Amino acid sequence: MADLFLFGTLRHVPLLEVVLGRAEFDVEPARLDDHAVRCVKGHSYPMLLAEGGSAVDGLVLLGLNDSDLALIDFYEARFGYARSDVVVTVGDRELRVDVYVAPEGKLEPGKPWSLEHWVEARGDVTVLAAEEVMAWHGRLSAAELAERMVPIERRAAARIAARTRAVDEDRDVTRDVEVERYQHAYMDFFAMDEIWCRFRRHDGEMSETMKRAGIMVGDAAVVLPYDPKRDEVLLVEQFRAPLFMAGDTQPWLWEPPAGLIDPGETPEGAAHREVEEEAGITLDRLEYVARAYPSSGNSGEFLHLFVGLADFSQKSNGGGGLDSEGEDIRSQRMSFDALMERVDACTWRDMPLVTIALWLARHRDRLRGGSV
Repeated sequence: MADLFLFGTLRHVPLLEVVLGRAEFDVEPARLDDHAVRCVKGHSYPMLLAEGGSAVDGLVLLGLNDSDLALIDFYEARFGYARSDVVVTVGDRELRVDVYVAPEGKLEPGKPWSLEHWVEARGDVTVLAAEEVMAWHGRLSAAELAERMVPIERRAAARIAARTRAVDEDRDVTRDVEVERYQHAYMDFFAMDEIWCRFRRHDGEMSETMKRAGIMVGDAAVVLPYDPKRDEVLLVEQFRAPLFMAGDTQPWLWEPPAGLIDPGETPEGAAHREVEEEAGITLDRLEYVARAYPSSGNSGEFLHLFVGLADFSQKSNGGGGLDSEGEDIRSQRMSFDALMERVDACTWRDMPLVTIALWLARHRDRLRGGSV
């Protein structure tokens, strides 16, 4: 049996429950003298460092077995943390316990870290991300997991956003959907989840158990830049591996700039960022086109579609995508009439582009007239 001093995010009980896979554990308040907790510079998670005269209030998690420690080791290892030992004060006694510390000299401390501020800003996303993380215990190494944390957190943020959308007044998923089993089958930049469930049919009866799979992606912003003075739009072209994998002989696709929304980022913020990265232009303002699922039969991806008003005479700020993401992107301006000719000819192969183009056809006069 081992005891563990918790100074950071694992003091958040919902997160600790996910990591340990249970809701019951023995904890006591504890204090670690001559130490402080700081944010890792550039990140939201904390690190422990020696600091004379300071003290850290935390919790001691008592009586952990080898299975418990293996779970927590897996969760902490993706940060590069490993167990060391310290002496803490618990009530009126001193206790030697384990604690997770960063490798010496590898991480730079930043500002003081606060559990309350972290819970408010990152708690919900971290707990949902931890559910996916812990599903891969024993199947992925800590290094493999660390490489996948950004998309894991994107998917967690998307799940939180989905819960804030309008409630179905005629159905209640807590009553009308029964989950018998849920499995994380594959995880990388995207994830593939499998579910065995029953749902309430239109006749009021529950269906038979069915197995379904879904591609878990996250939320994305798609924006078609439009210059109302020149009556032109801007498209980007890039290689799309899934098209090639499907057997398409034209896997280079013309489409609007688009990208996944990062945790804490708004759809509008993502739209501005993606146009800068892919096309090198700055938008003046955005017009919302739609919020929708593009392929609800196989994917949980949710799209925020925009038209972005811009002045195409402005100096380009680069564009072409990010080398770090393996992007190789070129852009092309074309007249609105040329855009719609290809819509009518059914030659565009990107559905968000067709959707936004049809919206633009309905609102073009207003946008060219300068009204808001």
